[in-house]
Amino acid sequence: MATDLELLEAWRAGDRTAGSTLFERHFDSICRFFANKVDRDVDDLVQRTFIACVEGKERFRGHSSFRTYLFGVAHNVLRSTLRTRKRENDRLDFGVSSVFDLGLSPTRLLANGAEQMLMLQALRKIPVEHQLVLELYYWEDMEASDLAEVLELPEGTVRSRIRRAKQLLEEQLRVLGSGDVALESTLSDLDGWARSLRARVAKPDTPATNSDAQ
Repeated sequence: MATDLELLEAWRAGDRTAGSTLFERHFDSICRFFANKVDRDVDDLVQRTFIACVEGKERFRGHSSFRTYLFGVAHNVLRSTLRTRKRENDRLDFGVSSVFDLGLSPTRLLANGAEQMLMLQALRKIPVEHQLVLELYYWEDMEASDLAEVLELPEGTVRSRIRRAKQLLEEQLRVLGSGDVALESTLSDLDGWARSLRARVAKPDTPATNSDAQ
């Protein structure tokens, strides 16, 4: 099986099939990235991410993995989208504001049981920058070094953010799950329940970007 970089080089050389294969390989992951943070237009945001990748493919020099490069593009698309959607008088600080604060109600993740529902609600209540760190950490198995490339931050800063994000998540779980029998089960296996949500992303019917690799 060809590596991402091999597919990228073939695509740059004019092989559109290689470009489509590259997008198909990462389509579900990019869809997951947006699914629990926006309330609509997930397909459009995925499309915009891949279009930006198409337009910038010659600028990618392979100093990092294509995967982290692609998530970096998705991260920029997300930040731009949330800033555009905010109400004029709203303060928007991704280190403070959550998707809940922004009035978004993501619907593309379907919880399976009380523990997953509690986890989804808690993720949506922590600041966006902490939510996306945890989702990439748990759902995409990204290490701190990968996250540092995606977020364009020092690795030490990312490690601190992961620790803080876990603390914030646990705090929200305790607030939301007070008196709920699912709370202790969720807290006893925080990592396991967070990772279990990965498979619950509702996927779009067809990767609309496949025919657009140029």
